Amino acid sequence: MSFFERLKTAASAEWRAYTEHPFTSGLADGSLPEAAFRHYLVQDYLFLIEFARAYALAVYKSPRLADMREAAAGLSAILDVEMNLHVKLCANWGLSPDDLEQAPPAAEMLAYTRYVLDAGMRGDLLALKVALAPCVIGYAEIATRLASLPLADAVTNAYRVWIAEYAGLPYQEVAAKARAHLEHLADLYATPAREAELIAIFKEATRLEADFWEMAWRAGQPAE
Repeated sequence: MSFFERLKTAASAEWRAYTEHPFTSGLADGSLPEAAFRHYLVQDYLFLIEFARAYALAVYKSPRLADMREAAAGLSAILDVEMNLHVKLCANWGLSPDDLEQAPPAAEMLAYTRYVLDAGMRGDLLALKVALAPCVIGYAEIATRLASLPLADAVTNAYRVWIAEYAGLPYQEVAAKARAHLEHLADLYATPAREAELIAIFKEATRLEADFWEMAWRAGQPAE
C-alpha cells in the first residue's frame, strides 16, 4: 500500500466526510444553492492566497533543488491558473478581483490555512506536503467522481465548469505529480516512528477541508 493510501485508510472517516459531503453532491447535479457556491468561491479565493504562501514556504523548506522546482510549479499553478478560474466564475455574479481579495475571511478558512502553515513551519517539507495533500489530491479525486455522474456535464448544471476544471487533464496532472512527490518524500523521510504524527496531520487537514464545505453549505441554507 502506498504512503498516500495508508494516510487515507487511517483517516477513512474524515476522508469520506470530506469527499462525499453534500456540497459535492450539489455540485454534481446542479442542485447546490447559488448562495452556497458563491460563498465557497469567495472564501476559496482567499484560501488560495494563503495556500500560495504555503507553497512559498515549501520552497524554503525544500532540501533539494528538485523539491524547490516542484514547489515553485505549485505556486505558479495557484497564482496563474487556479485563481483565474475563480475570477471568471465570480465575474458572473458581478464580483471583481478586488471584491474577492477584500472579502472578510471566514473562521473556517482561517483555521484551515493557519493549520497548514503551522504544520509547515513546525515540521519539514514532508509534514507540509501531508497537510496540503487533502486539498491538492482530494480535489482531483472528488472531481473525477463527480464528472462520472449523469448530470455533471448537463447544460443546466451551473457548476459543470468547476467540475470540468478539476476533472480535466491539466489539474489531474498537477494532482498526480503532487502525489508522486509526496510518495518520494515519504520514501526518504517517513520513518515508522513518524507515521503516526503524519497521519494526525493528514486527519486534521482533511477534517478542516470538510469544515470548509460545511461552511459554504450552511451559507446556502434558508435562515431559520
